Amino acid sequence: MPVDPYILLLLGTVGLAALFPARGTGAEVASGASTAAIAFLFFLYGARLSTREALDGLRHWRLHVTVLGCTFVVFPLLGLAARGLVPVFLTQPLYQGLLFLTLVPSTVQSSIAFTSMARGNVPAAICAGSFSSLVGIVATPLLAAALLGSGGAGFSADSVVEIVLQLLVPFVAGQVARRWIGGFVARHKKALGLVDRGSILLVVYTAFSEGMVQGIWHQVSPVRLGGLLAVEAVLLAVMLALTWYGGRALRFGREDRIAIQFAGSKKSLAAGLPMASVLFGAHASLAVLPLMLFHQMQLMVCAVIAKRRARDPLDPPHESVTERAPAAAA
Repeated sequence: MPVDPYILLLLGTVGLAALFPARGTGAEVASGASTAAIAFLFFLYGARLSTREALDGLRHWRLHVTVLGCTFVVFPLLGLAARGLVPVFLTQPLYQGLLFLTLVPSTVQSSIAFTSMARGNVPAAICAGSFSSLVGIVATPLLAAALLGSGGAGFSADSVVEIVLQLLVPFVAGQVARRWIGGFVARHKKALGLVDRGSILLVVYTAFSEGMVQGIWHQVSPVRLGGLLAVEAVLLAVMLALTWYGGRALRFGREDRIAIQFAGSKKSLAAGLPMASVLFGAHASLAVLPLMLFHQMQLMVCAVIAKRRARDPLDPPHESVTERAPAAAA
Protein backbone atom coordinates (compact mmCIF):
# COMPACT_ATOMS: atom_id res chain seq x y z
CA MET A 1 0.00 0.00 0.00
CA PRO A 2 1.61 3.25 -1.15
CA VAL A 3 2.65 6.14 1.01
CA ASP A 4 2.39 9.24 -1.13
CA PRO A 5 5.81 10.99 -1.03
CA TYR A 6 3.99 14.28 -1.30
CA ILE A 7 2.23 13.53 1.98
CA LEU A 8 5.67 13.22 3.58
CA LEU A 9 6.56 16.65 2.17
CA LEU A 10 3.32 18.07 3.54
CA LEU A 11 4.02 16.57 6.96
CA GLY A 12 7.55 17.99 6.81
CA THR A 13 6.08 21.40 6.01
CA VAL A 14 3.72 21.08 8.98
CA GLY A 15 6.71 20.23 11.18
CA LEU A 16 8.62 23.24 9.84
CA ALA A 17 5.66 25.50 10.63
CA ALA A 18 5.48 24.02 14.14
CA LEU A 19 9.18 24.68 14.82
CA PHE A 20 9.59 27.93 12.91
CA PRO A 21 6.19 29.58 12.39
CA ALA A 22 6.08 32.81 10.42
CA ARG A 23 5.51 35.79 12.68
CA GLY A 24 5.19 39.55 12.28
CA THR A 25 6.57 40.80 8.96
CA GLY A 26 7.46 37.25 7.96
CA ALA A 27 3.83 36.21 8.40
CA GLU A 28 2.67 39.12 6.22
CA VAL A 29 5.15 38.17 3.48
CA ALA A 30 4.15 34.50 3.67
CA SER A 31 0.46 35.42 3.54
CA GLY A 32 0.95 37.63 0.47
CA ALA A 33 3.05 34.96 -1.27
CA SER A 34 0.43 32.33 -0.43
CA THR A 35 -2.35 34.46 -1.93
CA ALA A 36 -0.35 34.97 -5.13
CA ALA A 37 0.50 31.25 -5.27
CA ILE A 38 -3.18 30.27 -4.98
CA ALA A 39 -4.18 32.64 -7.78
CA PHE A 40 -1.39 31.32 -10.03
CA LEU A 41 -2.34 27.75 -9.19
CA PHE A 42 -5.91 28.23 -10.41
CA PHE A 43 -4.69 30.15 -13.45
CA LEU A 44 -2.73 27.03 -14.41
CA TYR A 45 -5.78 24.86 -13.76
CA GLY A 46 -7.74 26.97 -16.23
CA ALA A 47 -4.94 26.91 -18.81
CA ARG A 48 -4.73 23.11 -18.64
CA LEU A 49 -8.41 22.26 -19.00
CA SER A 50 -9.25 21.54 -22.61
CA THR A 51 -12.69 22.89 -23.47
CA ARG A 52 -12.97 20.44 -26.38
CA GLU A 53 -12.24 17.45 -24.14
CA ALA A 54 -14.82 18.66 -21.64
CA LEU A 55 -17.48 19.01 -24.34
CA ASP A 56 -16.63 15.59 -25.79
CA GLY A 57 -17.08 14.07 -22.36
CA LEU A 58 -20.66 15.34 -22.12
CA ARG A 59 -21.71 12.44 -24.33
CA HIS A 60 -21.35 10.19 -21.27
CA TRP A 61 -23.50 12.51 -19.18
CA ARG A 62 -25.12 9.80 -16.99
CA LEU A 63 -21.76 8.77 -15.62
CA HIS A 64 -20.70 12.37 -14.94
CA VAL A 65 -23.98 13.22 -13.22
CA THR A 66 -23.52 10.14 -11.04
CA VAL A 67 -20.00 11.17 -10.02
CA LEU A 68 -21.07 14.77 -9.36
CA GLY A 69 -23.99 13.51 -7.28
CA CYS A 70 -21.65 11.37 -5.17
CA THR A 71 -19.16 14.22 -4.76
CA PHE A 72 -21.45 17.15 -4.03
CA VAL A 73 -24.65 15.52 -2.69
CA VAL A 74 -23.98 12.16 -1.04
CA PHE A 75 -20.65 13.13 0.53
CA PRO A 76 -22.04 16.35 2.12
CA LEU A 77 -25.09 14.47 3.43
CA LEU A 78 -22.80 11.99 5.15
CA GLY A 79 -20.78 14.91 6.48
CA LEU A 80 -23.92 16.44 7.98
CA ALA A 81 -24.86 13.09 9.50
CA ALA A 82 -21.47 13.00 11.25
CA ARG A 83 -22.59 16.01 13.31
CA GLY A 84 -23.98 13.51 15.79
CA LEU A 85 -20.43 12.35 16.58
CA VAL A 86 -19.64 15.67 18.31
CA PRO A 87 -18.34 15.74 21.03
CA VAL A 88 -17.92 11.99 21.63
CA PHE A 89 -15.60 11.24 18.69
CA LEU A 90 -14.85 14.67 17.24
CA THR A 91 -14.33 18.16 18.55
CA GLN A 92 -16.27 20.92 16.84
CA PRO A 93 -13.21 22.23 14.90
CA LEU A 94 -12.34 18.72 13.67
CA TYR A 95 -15.95 18.18 12.65
CA GLN A 96 -15.87 21.43 10.67
CA GLY A 97 -12.78 20.13 8.89
CA LEU A 98 -14.48 16.80 8.22
CA LEU A 99 -17.54 18.55 6.83
CA PHE A 100 -15.33 20.73 4.62
CA LEU A 101 -13.63 17.55 3.35
CA THR A 102 -16.98 16.30 2.07
CA LEU A 103 -17.51 19.52 0.08
CA VAL A 104 -14.32 19.59 -2.03
CA PRO A 105 -14.17 18.18 -5.59
CA SER A 106 -12.84 14.81 -6.66
CA THR A 107 -9.27 14.09 -7.65
CA VAL A 108 -8.08 13.89 -11.24
CA GLN A 109 -4.62 12.29 -11.35
CA SER A 110 -5.11 9.47 -8.85
CA SER A 111 -8.61 8.66 -10.16
CA ILE A 112 -7.16 8.23 -13.64
CA ALA A 113 -4.23 6.17 -12.37
CA PHE A 114 -6.38 3.76 -10.36
CA THR A 115 -8.99 3.47 -13.12
CA SER A 116 -6.26 2.57 -15.58
CA MET A 117 -4.72 0.05 -13.16
CA ALA A 118 -8.13 -1.61 -12.71
CA ARG A 119 -8.76 -1.66 -16.50
CA GLY A 120 -11.69 0.73 -16.26
CA ASN A 121 -13.00 3.53 -18.46
CA VAL A 122 -10.03 5.91 -18.39
CA PRO A 123 -11.50 8.63 -20.71
CA ALA A 124 -14.57 8.74 -18.46
CA ALA A 125 -12.36 9.10 -15.37
CA ILE A 126 -10.47 11.97 -17.02
CA CYS A 127 -13.66 13.84 -17.87
CA ALA A 128 -15.33 13.06 -14.53
CA GLY A 129 -12.36 14.38 -12.56
CA SER A 130 -12.12 17.49 -14.75
CA PHE A 131 -15.85 18.23 -14.44
CA SER A 132 -15.70 17.75 -10.68
CA SER A 133 -12.80 20.20 -10.37
CA LEU A 134 -14.57 22.73 -12.57
CA VAL A 135 -17.87 22.47 -10.71
CA GLY A 136 -16.07 22.54 -7.37
CA ILE A 137 -14.71 26.04 -7.96
CA VAL A 138 -18.30 27.26 -7.67
CA ALA A 139 -20.04 24.48 -5.71
CA THR A 140 -17.56 24.13 -2.84
CA PRO A 141 -17.72 27.82 -1.73
CA LEU A 142 -21.51 27.85 -2.08
CA LEU A 143 -21.89 24.65 -0.06
CA ALA A 144 -19.46 26.02 2.52
CA ALA A 145 -21.53 29.21 2.76
CA ALA A 146 -24.68 27.17 3.35
CA LEU A 147 -23.28 24.53 5.71
CA LEU A 148 -20.35 26.20 7.46
CA GLY A 149 -21.47 29.82 7.54
CA SER A 150 -22.73 29.65 11.11
CA GLY A 151 -20.35 26.96 12.29
CA GLY A 152 -17.80 29.22 13.89
CA ALA A 153 -15.02 27.94 11.62
CA GLY A 154 -13.87 31.35 10.52
CA PHE A 155 -16.04 31.37 7.40
CA SER A 156 -17.80 34.60 6.46
CA ALA A 157 -19.78 36.01 3.56
CA ASP A 158 -16.68 37.97 2.51
CA SER A 159 -15.04 34.62 1.76
CA VAL A 160 -17.28 34.28 -1.29
CA VAL A 161 -15.78 37.48 -2.71
CA GLU A 162 -12.29 36.20 -1.90
CA ILE A 163 -13.06 32.92 -3.67
CA VAL A 164 -14.18 34.80 -6.77
CA LEU A 165 -11.08 37.00 -6.81
CA GLN A 166 -8.49 34.38 -5.85
CA LEU A 167 -9.88 31.26 -7.53
CA LEU A 168 -12.58 31.87 -10.12
CA VAL A 169 -11.11 34.96 -11.81
CA PRO A 170 -7.65 33.37 -12.28
CA PHE A 171 -9.28 30.17 -13.54
CA VAL A 172 -11.32 32.05 -16.15
CA ALA A 173 -8.20 34.03 -17.11
CA GLY A 174 -6.37 30.76 -17.63
CA GLN A 175 -9.14 29.47 -19.88
CA VAL A 176 -9.03 32.68 -21.94
CA ALA A 177 -5.23 32.55 -22.18
CA ARG A 178 -5.21 28.86 -23.11
CA ARG A 179 -5.31 29.60 -26.85
CA TRP A 180 -1.92 31.35 -26.52
CA ILE A 181 -0.21 29.43 -23.73
CA GLY A 182 -1.86 26.00 -23.98
CA GLY A 183 1.05 24.55 -25.96
CA PHE A 184 3.62 25.91 -23.52
CA VAL A 185 1.69 24.48 -20.56
CA ALA A 186 1.47 21.06 -22.23
CA ARG A 187 5.19 21.00 -23.12
CA HIS A 188 6.27 21.95 -19.61
CA LYS A 189 3.71 19.89 -17.72
CA LYS A 190 6.29 18.28 -15.41
CA ALA A 191 7.98 21.54 -14.44
CA LEU A 192 4.65 23.29 -13.87
CA GLY A 193 3.56 20.33 -11.77
CA LEU A 194 6.43 21.12 -9.43
CA VAL A 195 5.20 24.71 -9.29
CA ASP A 196 1.74 23.40 -8.35
CA ARG A 197 3.08 21.32 -5.51
CA GLY A 198 5.42 24.03 -4.31
CA SER A 199 2.51 26.48 -4.19
CA ILE A 200 0.47 24.08 -2.08
CA LEU A 201 3.39 23.57 0.31
CA LEU A 202 3.57 27.34 0.75
CA VAL A 203 -0.16 27.45 1.46
CA VAL A 204 0.20 24.68 4.06
CA TYR A 205 3.16 26.43 5.75
CA THR A 206 1.25 29.71 5.97
CA ALA A 207 -1.91 28.08 7.31
CA PHE A 208 -0.15 25.99 9.94
CA SER A 209 2.06 28.92 10.97
CA GLU A 210 -1.07 30.94 11.69
CA GLY A 211 -2.47 28.00 13.62
CA MET A 212 0.66 27.73 15.76
CA VAL A 213 0.67 31.47 16.52
CA GLN A 214 -3.03 31.30 17.45
CA GLY A 215 -2.40 28.23 19.65
CA ILE A 216 -5.25 26.21 18.15
CA TRP A 217 -3.22 22.97 18.00
CA HIS A 218 -3.71 22.55 21.74
CA GLN A 219 -7.28 21.56 20.85
CA VAL A 220 -6.15 18.28 19.23
CA SER A 221 -5.19 15.21 21.25
CA PRO A 222 -4.05 11.72 20.10
CA VAL A 223 -7.40 10.31 21.20
CA ARG A 224 -9.26 12.84 19.03
CA LEU A 225 -7.00 12.05 16.07
CA GLY A 226 -7.77 8.36 16.52
CA GLY A 227 -11.48 9.12 16.53
CA LEU A 228 -11.09 11.21 13.38
CA LEU A 229 -9.25 8.39 11.59
CA ALA A 230 -11.98 5.91 12.55
CA VAL A 231 -14.73 8.20 11.29
CA GLU A 232 -12.88 8.79 8.01
CA ALA A 233 -12.35 5.05 7.52
CA VAL A 234 -16.10 4.49 7.82
CA LEU A 235 -16.80 7.42 5.49
CA LEU A 236 -14.46 6.03 2.82
CA ALA A 237 -15.86 2.51 3.15
CA VAL A 238 -19.43 3.76 2.76
CA MET A 239 -18.58 5.80 -0.34
CA LEU A 240 -16.63 2.94 -1.96
CA ALA A 241 -19.59 0.62 -1.42
CA LEU A 242 -22.18 3.15 -2.62
CA THR A 243 -20.29 4.03 -5.80
CA TRP A 244 -19.69 0.39 -6.73
CA TYR A 245 -23.09 -1.15 -5.93
CA GLY A 246 -24.93 2.04 -6.86
CA GLY A 247 -23.28 1.88 -10.30
CA ARG A 248 -24.57 -1.66 -10.65
CA ALA A 249 -28.08 -0.58 -9.65
CA LEU A 250 -27.92 2.16 -12.29
CA ARG A 251 -26.96 -0.51 -14.85
CA PHE A 252 -23.49 0.75 -15.70
CA GLY A 253 -20.98 -1.70 -17.15
CA ARG A 254 -17.87 -2.85 -15.30
CA GLU A 255 -15.50 -0.27 -16.84
CA ASP A 256 -17.88 2.59 -16.10
CA ARG A 257 -18.44 1.39 -12.53
CA ILE A 258 -14.70 1.40 -11.92
CA ALA A 259 -14.47 5.02 -13.10
CA ILE A 260 -17.47 5.93 -10.91
CA GLN A 261 -15.98 4.23 -7.87
CA PHE A 262 -12.57 5.87 -8.08
CA ALA A 263 -13.79 9.32 -9.16
CA GLY A 264 -16.84 9.40 -6.89
CA SER A 265 -15.25 8.22 -3.64
CA LYS A 266 -12.19 10.48 -3.52
CA LYS A 267 -11.40 14.04 -2.56
CA SER A 268 -8.79 16.39 -3.99
CA LEU A 269 -6.04 17.60 -1.69
CA ALA A 270 -4.72 19.93 -4.41
CA ALA A 271 -8.07 21.74 -4.73
CA GLY A 272 -9.06 21.55 -1.07
CA LEU A 273 -5.96 23.07 0.52
CA PRO A 274 -6.05 26.41 -1.36
CA MET A 275 -9.81 26.70 -0.86
CA ALA A 276 -9.48 26.07 2.87
CA SER A 277 -6.80 28.75 3.10
CA VAL A 278 -9.19 31.27 1.58
CA LEU A 279 -12.29 30.15 3.45
CA PHE A 280 -10.94 29.57 6.95
CA GLY A 281 -7.96 31.92 7.33
CA ALA A 282 -6.18 31.30 10.63
CA HIS A 283 -8.37 28.24 11.26
CA ALA A 284 -7.26 26.56 8.02
CA SER A 285 -4.72 24.30 9.73
CA LEU A 286 -7.38 22.34 11.62
CA ALA A 287 -9.74 22.53 8.66
CA VAL A 288 -7.32 20.77 6.30
CA LEU A 289 -6.11 18.11 8.76
CA PRO A 290 -9.04 15.74 8.04
CA LEU A 291 -8.50 16.23 4.29
CA MET A 292 -4.79 15.40 4.52
CA LEU A 293 -5.50 12.22 6.49
CA PHE A 294 -8.35 11.18 4.19
CA HIS A 295 -6.17 11.74 1.12
CA GLN A 296 -3.54 9.27 2.31
CA MET A 297 -6.17 6.78 3.41
CA GLN A 298 -7.93 6.84 0.04
CA LEU A 299 -4.65 6.26 -1.80
CA MET A 300 -3.79 3.21 0.27
CA VAL A 301 -7.24 1.62 0.11
CA CYS A 302 -7.86 2.39 -3.57
CA ALA A 303 -4.48 0.92 -4.55
CA VAL A 304 -5.55 -2.42 -3.06
CA ILE A 305 -8.99 -2.25 -4.71
CA ALA A 306 -7.51 -1.36 -8.11
CA LYS A 307 -5.21 -4.39 -8.02
CA ARG A 308 -8.16 -6.65 -7.20
CA ARG A 309 -10.35 -5.11 -9.91
CA ALA A 310 -7.57 -5.73 -12.45
CA ARG A 311 -8.14 -9.47 -11.98
CA ASP A 312 -11.89 -9.27 -12.63
CA PRO A 313 -13.23 -10.65 -15.95
CA LEU A 314 -13.90 -7.96 -18.55
CA ASP A 315 -17.29 -7.17 -20.08
CA PRO A 316 -17.91 -8.69 -23.54
CA PRO A 317 -16.33 -6.52 -26.29
CA HIS A 318 -18.44 -3.51 -27.31
CA GLU A 319 -21.11 -4.46 -24.83
CA SER A 320 -21.99 -3.22 -21.39
CA VAL A 321 -24.98 -3.39 -19.09
CA THR A 322 -26.18 0.01 -20.25
CA GLU A 323 -26.04 -1.17 -23.88
CA ARG A 324 -27.68 -4.56 -23.27
CA ALA A 325 -30.74 -3.08 -21.56
CA PRO A 326 -32.09 -1.15 -24.60
CA ALA A 327 -31.36 -4.12 -26.83
CA ALA A 328 -33.32 -6.44 -24.54
CA ALA A 329 -36.23 -4.01 -24.46
CA ALA A 330 -36.26 -3.86 -28.25
